[in-house]
Amino acid sequence: MTPPPTFLGMPPFPEAARSAVSNPQLRHNLRKATHTIRDKRAHVVGELSDWAELRAAGAAIKDRTLRRLDEYLVAAEAAVTAAGGTVHWAADAAEANRIVADLVRATGETEVVKVKSMVTQEIGLNEALAAEGIRAYETDLAELIVQLGDDLPSHILVPAIHRNRAEIREIFVREMAEWGVPAPPGLTDEPAALAEAARRHLRERFLSAKVAVSGANFLVAETGTLVVVESEGNGRMCLTLPETLISVVGIEKVVPTWADLEVFLQLLPRSSTGERMNPYTSTWTGVTPGDGPRDFHLVLLDNGRTDVLADTTGRQALRCIRCSACLNVCPVYERTGGHAYGSVYPGPIGAILVPQLRGVASGKVDPQTASLPYASSLCGACYEVCPVAIDIPEVLVHLREQVVEGGGHRAERAAMRAAEWVLDDAKRLRTVQRVAARSRRLLPRRAPGPGAAWSDSRALPEVPARSFRDWWVRERSAPPPQPPAASPQPPAASAQPPAEQNRIEEDDR
Repeated sequence: MTPPPTFLGMPPFPEAARSAVSNPQLRHNLRKATHTIRDKRAHVVGELSDWAELRAAGAAIKDRTLRRLDEYLVAAEAAVTAAGGTVHWAADAAEANRIVADLVRATGETEVVKVKSMVTQEIGLNEALAAEGIRAYETDLAELIVQLGDDLPSHILVPAIHRNRAEIREIFVREMAEWGVPAPPGLTDEPAALAEAARRHLRERFLSAKVAVSGANFLVAETGTLVVVESEGNGRMCLTLPETLISVVGIEKVVPTWADLEVFLQLLPRSSTGERMNPYTSTWTGVTPGDGPRDFHLVLLDNGRTDVLADTTGRQALRCIRCSACLNVCPVYERTGGHAYGSVYPGPIGAILVPQLRGVASGKVDPQTASLPYASSLCGACYEVCPVAIDIPEVLVHLREQVVEGGGHRAERAAMRAAEWVLDDAKRLRTVQRVAARSRRLLPRRAPGPGAAWSDSRALPEVPARSFRDWWVRERSAPPPQPPAASPQPPAASAQPPAEQNRIEEDDR
């Protein structure tokens, strides 16, 4: 199986991050955009008193679907076929690209329009089509900016989040004419002007394209219906105007019923764009004579997903609905941006999804992929905002273990094995503790070797003069403290001397 590609020439995350954090303009763009989106999300999520219940329902639906994924995929295939569509199965990126290229060539066309799709980026579809003489035109505004700028996406929701509006204007003025309708004279960097320039540029493509390629946010198994949610309307133009529609969909996108879809149509817009509902929610089921495309093809893609499904800890990554909420709260992503992750899936979700898709457990991945599980501070903010409750920190630690066991990070593996050897025997542990206590004044204040990067930003813990074990033994062996000797009790204040008592008794008689 051919694994999904990383961006060509990208170094391991620590090297890429080091370069990114030194770019003040990038950090400014990221901070402004992510804080704006996260604030909007927090506002609309706070409006729902049952958000926690919705979140739990979304996780439960995804888990139930993944446990019976084979059954739901077969049901979806049958429903799509009954509705007049054609289903294709692709084991990996190469097979999916070949299927799509063959379908486009069969129409006689050399151009396609595309709806924003993470999965087609995952398999490198645009590049594969270009190799076959087929040009793909991105129609999502942010994807258009990336394509015109010969750039790479850096965010799941907003691929051009690393660009500011002045940079976007320069890209439009410089590149639009090469791809079609040029930018209007005197174009400014006002958002409305940039959006209008994009509309004029794309309108020609929408009206002339005969073939469109899309992904899907969801695939409803009971009816074979595909769902795309978006904010601009470009997706609906692509899904309705062309004669042939080809949708490439990851097998984990299945939901069993329309009732299940209802939950996700509440979770997704609030978590992604900070809206109560998406401006455009497009659904299509097979083909309908006289309405929309005449031919519909669904390409169901595995590309490592069944391997992820086999990992009982890591499979929760397949719950992901691509909302990008985890990116917007991640302190690491905010400072490095998406390009440092070297994949179309950046941020916390990319740090757990990409290594699994590429097979990190096999120990045969490249250094760039093996570095991704370490691209986190494990603060847990990603888990708190995830609308389907993916415990990303748990999976990160799980994947770090796999990287080490697979032969990566030799220093860490050696340290863990040494710790195992010491902790496995009480006598060895006692000896090491006593040696450390007696030599504590000689221990360095900065960790040696690879540990130096860790200790440069943290204070090493003090080694106590006596271990807890020794303290406990000494306390238990010491004789128990004796209670203080009892002092003589003075007579009660009401007691009378004997002579006086006798006198009182006599008087009473």
